[in-house]
Amino acid sequence: MSHYYDEDPSVSSDEQRIQYQVNQHLIHLITDNGVFSKDRVDYGSDVLIKTFLKAHPPGPSKRIADVGCGYGPIGLMIAKVSPHHTITMLDVNHRALTLVEKNKKLNDVDNVIVKESNALTAVENESLDFVLTNPPIRAGKETVHRIFEQAFDKLDAKGELFVVIQKKQGMPSAKKKMEALFGNVEVLNKDKGYYILRSIKA
Repeated sequence: MSHYYDEDPSVSSDEQRIQYQVNQHLIHLITDNGVFSKDRVDYGSDVLIKTFLKAHPPGPSKRIADVGCGYGPIGLMIAKVSPHHTITMLDVNHRALTLVEKNKKLNDVDNVIVKESNALTAVENESLDFVLTNPPIRAGKETVHRIFEQAFDKLDAKGELFVVIQKKQGMPSAKKKMEALFGNVEVLNKDKGYYILRSIKA
């Protein structure tokens, strides 16, 4: 069965535009069939973005990866709010990656790099300060856990992994996996069944 973490969605294209705002920052997003949450920025991503920005307001340049970026709301909003950061946006879905490139231009964002990547495999010879993911649950636990494992490998010392996940979609096992990898995990926020988990690399 096709899902949004496939390379080539089988559904026909039907682009539309939506808006997304955090405080005074507004971005315009082109979405389409075959990508996650095409009608609006999903609640989990919204909670993740706001929790991250509260924990890390704009400041010195950081290297950030948005894994399973879809059409780009997480990485593009953070890039807009914090223009000194460099955001690498990663997905396997070709349609999603095309949309991110369009949305990058639409919002005049130049601190974003877009790469086709299963988990973080395309992040080579560089280390990261933060990894954020609204993981592709439908792709299966193995895929989700691979994202966590590769995040641990790519993060610098004191680097942080932020994950949004619902309890019913596997939060307890995600939390356990993050604890096993990093030796720590905390619930930074909880809102309408969505949990924001954070682990820090020692």
